[in-house]
Amino acid sequence: MSLEPPVAARRPVERRHHGDIVLDDYEWLRAKDDPEVLAHLHAENAFTDASTADLAVLEELVFEEIRDRTKEDDLSVPVREGGWWYYARTVAGSQYSLHCRIPVADADDWMPPRLPEDGSAPAGEQVILDGNAEADGDFFSIGTLDVSPDGTLLLWSVDAVGDERYELRIRDLATGVDRDERIAGTSGDALWDASGRWIVYTTVDAAWRPDRVLRHRLGDDPAADAVVLHEPDERFWVGVGLSRSRRYLVIELGSKITSEVLLLDGDDPTGDPRVVWPRREGVEYDVVHAVIGGRSRLLVTHNDGAPDFAIDAIDPDDPQGPRETIVPHRAGTRVSGISAYADHLVLHYRRDTLRRVAIAGLDDDDAGLDFRELEVDEELFTISAGGGPEWTQPTVRVTRTSFITPTIVTELDLRTGETVELKRQPVLGGYDAALYRQRRVWATAADGEQVPVSLVFRPDLVDLDDDGVPRSPAPMLLYGYGSYEHSIDPGFSIPRLSLLERGVVFAVAHVRGGGERGRRWYEQGRLEHKRNSFTDFVAAAAQLVDQGWTAPDRLVAEGGSAGGLLMGAVANLAPELFSGVLAAVPFVDPLTSILDPELPLTVVEWDEWGDPLHDAEVYALMKSYSPYENVREIAYPRILAVTSLNDTRVLYVEPAKWVARLREVGAPVLLRCEMSAGHGGVSGRYASWRRRAFELAWILDAAGVHAR
Repeated sequence: MSLEPPVAARRPVERRHHGDIVLDDYEWLRAKDDPEVLAHLHAENAFTDASTADLAVLEELVFEEIRDRTKEDDLSVPVREGGWWYYARTVAGSQYSLHCRIPVADADDWMPPRLPEDGSAPAGEQVILDGNAEADGDFFSIGTLDVSPDGTLLLWSVDAVGDERYELRIRDLATGVDRDERIAGTSGDALWDASGRWIVYTTVDAAWRPDRVLRHRLGDDPAADAVVLHEPDERFWVGVGLSRSRRYLVIELGSKITSEVLLLDGDDPTGDPRVVWPRREGVEYDVVHAVIGGRSRLLVTHNDGAPDFAIDAIDPDDPQGPRETIVPHRAGTRVSGISAYADHLVLHYRRDTLRRVAIAGLDDDDAGLDFRELEVDEELFTISAGGGPEWTQPTVRVTRTSFITPTIVTELDLRTGETVELKRQPVLGGYDAALYRQRRVWATAADGEQVPVSLVFRPDLVDLDDDGVPRSPAPMLLYGYGSYEHSIDPGFSIPRLSLLERGVVFAVAHVRGGGERGRRWYEQGRLEHKRNSFTDFVAAAAQLVDQGWTAPDRLVAEGGSAGGLLMGAVANLAPELFSGVLAAVPFVDPLTSILDPELPLTVVEWDEWGDPLHDAEVYALMKSYSPYENVREIAYPRILAVTSLNDTRVLYVEPAKWVARLREVGAPVLLRCEMSAGHGGVSGRYASWRRRAFELAWILDAAGVHAR
């Protein structure tokens, strides 16, 4: 018996802008609480379940592979704060982590204690929060998790729906009981001040934008909390932090392209915030506090006259006065920030597409800083360093990984130069990195730009000649994102092994709009240059086919959120290149969303995409590439759209409308809508593994890989 997909009713809604009249047949699906809309979404889920029933065995097999390769009883590496070592622990069969601590035995010993390798509770453990005990319903996500300076109270927040609105709670760690004072409607950004008397937090406006900073004095009625700052400009988000030195409370205001930072005393948020640098359109910066040569300094990472960013040191008492450059601008080396400790600095930057880390010691004199880069012996890798919140720690926590190397955590003791491996991500079942290869190739874009493409595969399962050149095409998953200067860095994935072990090549097209090649790479993939993201991806796919790595009947594309926009655009541009397209929480109706300033997050996005509401040229450009606006009668590949009902970043209605429009032209499309989830999908590790197993089974089938 053939399956009939749900057919959404066509109820035209007129849209008029800049003299253009559009009849949108499916805008009625935006009514989230309408029983007819919910019934339609349930019908879509039922159709997807029925259409993929033949993949159930493969899905279960992949799920079991993920679980069998994962150490279910595991612990994170402890981080020291105050008189305690803090860590997370997972227990087999439990969806969520236990957040725990044990006392510091020796104040002079900065090396984390060795915890039981079987994942069991170490001696002296105190569980400060058990997510499994707190979860009440289908969704559970922790936002804030911050212990008071004296170690007696836990500030934590929870989102029980998936809409990223959190309720703040305060737990007495001696009794394990939450106090009566609770604060609803926060953004999940909250912390203790240095004195432990005050809680500083942010709340969101009707458009889900964090717009206010408030302070709460322990024991007071939250209804009386004072507003420290309100940001009226709808392009700007607010955030709060505490310098590692605990000298300053830091309030950060940021649009996509402009920043402003204000400071308060770390142990007294009742004063007036002081501006570091007044905002200037197009100037981005952030601030950390350091003590260099005995002088208190603010280290400002900025792009003022430095497109790839530089770092200047300034006087906290005269922040708009003289600047001393400590990290100069170097074109092509994208400086991302600096971490300051009492005796050293850790510099974070990107060069040749890869993240880098360098460390400089701080002496008593004011000599020049000597940053020394940490080396990694792999062609492709990701490295990060920094770690703990303690100002005086003499060690640096270093984490590295790659597409084929599970995450390795080490501790570098700056006093001795000794490096100790603390943890290597366990991969059960006999994983051998030597069986896999990672490689960087380059694709030539339509305008001649060179687009980096990362590959990872098992060479014994891919038909290559002695020179590593493909002799026959392999099934391939090509991933892309390309927005917000976000980079897709090399990283290890246990679920991905289920693809690689079946001979699938995993590839990432590092298209423009991302940050892999510096700020220039980002600028060439936003606003009026947005089409470059799409054509870069198409060029990468076409050249992987031309070079024999894969073939159109074996090539599946995947992207999520803004990467879902990429998926919708390339499906319209080059459907003949792909056998399947997986679009997760996809931003596929961008013009409708960005036209409505009342929708969540719309105005803040104008700096990324342009303002089609007030600019006819932007309107025309966005209409020309919007996936929903450009569905046409062509032979589309198989498409799977995955969304969440409570997503506030990309509303479920975008993929729901897109799928309905694709159905009009006979596209083979499926929609999966999680009814209790947010932008990140379902919560709970087993639930997320199961959902990924479903997606991987669909990918394998679309790539022509038989179940095995």
